[in-house]
Amino acid sequence: MVQSNSLIVPQLIVGLGNPEPKYDRTRHNIGFEFVDRLADDWGASLQEHKKFHGHWAEVHRDGKKLGLLKPTTYMNRSGQSLRTVVDWYKIPPESVLVVYDDMDLPLGRLRIRLTGSAGGHNGIKSIISHLGTKNFPRLRIGIGKARIPGDQPTISHVLGKFAPDEKPVLKQVLTLSEEALTMSLKEGVEKAMSLYNGRTVESVA
Repeated sequence: MVQSNSLIVPQLIVGLGNPEPKYDRTRHNIGFEFVDRLADDWGASLQEHKKFHGHWAEVHRDGKKLGLLKPTTYMNRSGQSLRTVVDWYKIPPESVLVVYDDMDLPLGRLRIRLTGSAGGHNGIKSIISHLGTKNFPRLRIGIGKARIPGDQPTISHVLGKFAPDEKPVLKQVLTLSEEALTMSLKEGVEKAMSLYNGRTVESVA
């Protein structure tokens, strides 16, 4: 997996989440849900990979070889899994796209960035620590804030599932996120940023 041009083009797509069934389809696992969706749409089969501490698949898209990864180390040790893959395939950090939830974005919004701080997200903290750099692209998918302020309700919100009326919006924003990824693969991450960071999925009646 060698970068073929000067554009920033993902070679590894990492969705963040927690591995136990009780966390399945929760807000905090939206990164897992995105990678599962990619695997389904691309005809890939994610398999447990003990060396990589995660579920892994290799796919070919538009003549490029890509890796799909769901770390099974739990969120706060996501970097352990990612670093193993990066070292094995000699992938530069700027070619790793990390997909994860963001409470500061409303449901229906996504935001792509080339670099940045962890912003309080334990998965990103772990990745920054293991890679030794903040310079890797991210695709943040909004999950909205908890309706009740305070630490415990926030935890309940992040680890809770989407309400029935939110699921149509979730489905649409995952579609939008996949479109943004496709643009990143064809024309680079910066092009996708310019086209998709301002887009919003409106509530669906």
